Amino acid sequence: MTEQNPYERLGVSEGASFDEIQAARNRLCESLKGDAEQVKKIEAAYDAVLMERLKMRQEGRIKVPDGIRFAERQVEVAANPPAANLRHPPAWLAAWLDTPSRTDIVLPGGILAGLVALVLLVPTTVQLSVILGVGTAFYFLYRKERKLGRSILLSFAGLIVGLLVGGLLVGLLAPQIPGWAIATEAFASAVMFFLLWLICSFLR
Repeated sequence: MTEQNPYERLGVSEGASFDEIQAARNRLCESLKGDAEQVKKIEAAYDAVLMERLKMRQEGRIKVPDGIRFAERQVEVAANPPAANLRHPPAWLAAWLDTPSRTDIVLPGGILAGLVALVLLVPTTVQLSVILGVGTAFYFLYRKERKLGRSILLSFAGLIVGLLVGGLLVGLLAPQIPGWAIATEAFASAVMFFLLWLICSFLR
């Protein structure tokens, strides 16, 4: 046994497992508990082995159990989380979705909100407001990726779906609310403007 080799002092090989090293240390300490100096040397050899194993772990050469003394306690964050924990939209949907900037949300939202106010306050401007609303949606959609066909398709889809949904909502809500005073066309247009805002802000 040499002073320079802690493995020999513990009576284990350099390829011994952590459990074998710990068992050897416990066995020697138990047998030498009447000799404080020898126990101190055993503890020093044990610590030297653990520090060497820690260094090897940090270099990626071995895996040391988490319960080992002096093992680092840093939280390890996976560079790439498992794909199962991430919820990505399907590829076909991702091609249509956009992550808008604040300007892409606020600017068309302000214009279309102004048109909503206009049709509710002055119902006779519905037709003009609808044209302006569809034009606004088309402009902001086209500005994103310069795709003419898609911009026209989405703008007119928003127009048709918005007016249909707005008309259905009037039919459902008007009988339930006493004194309903909003014109059907004005309310349907307001719903359509909201849908157009969603489309031109969050789709591409």
